[in-house]
Amino acid sequence: MDLTTAIDQRFSVRSFKKYDIEPDKMARVMEAARLAPSASNRQEWRFVVVRDERMRERLADAARGQAFVGEAPAVIVACAVTADHVMPCGLHCFPIDVAIAMSYITLAATAEGLGTCWIGAFDPDKVRDVLGIPIDVVVVGMLPIGYPEGTAPGKKRLEMDEIVFNEKWPK
Repeated sequence: MDLTTAIDQRFSVRSFKKYDIEPDKMARVMEAARLAPSASNRQEWRFVVVRDERMRERLADAARGQAFVGEAPAVIVACAVTADHVMPCGLHCFPIDVAIAMSYITLAATAEGLGTCWIGAFDPDKVRDVLGIPIDVVVVGMLPIGYPEGTAPGKKRLEMDEIVFNEKWPK
């Protein structure tokens, strides 16, 4: 699948088939994260891939009871090992860098016939407790991943002229 098709076909999957993910597919998905760019090439992201059913259920509980998180055959928990590096523009690097890597994961998963759903509604302390993540590591997001049950709903997006401005911000 080419990149444009993956971008077009990607959707937030909240219902997964009961199939395991082949190890070679998961390896390619995680390789996409490893190859993602980061500020100053710091590569401060880390990922915990959770396949154990009981642990996934506990992650679903940490995600405000979103049951589908635990029903996916795997959950990728994205973390940052540093949180103090700030770019000259004043923004912290870690949320941007981890978001880029998570986007790469999402598109690679789509290209492999898998689906994901970016989870930002969770209790980081509960996730830390489930996975033994140290307190100085920031839990940034979670991605349940697996084969989608059903097909993508239609996407509602703003028109191009509502989001892209040429030369100057419109008045």
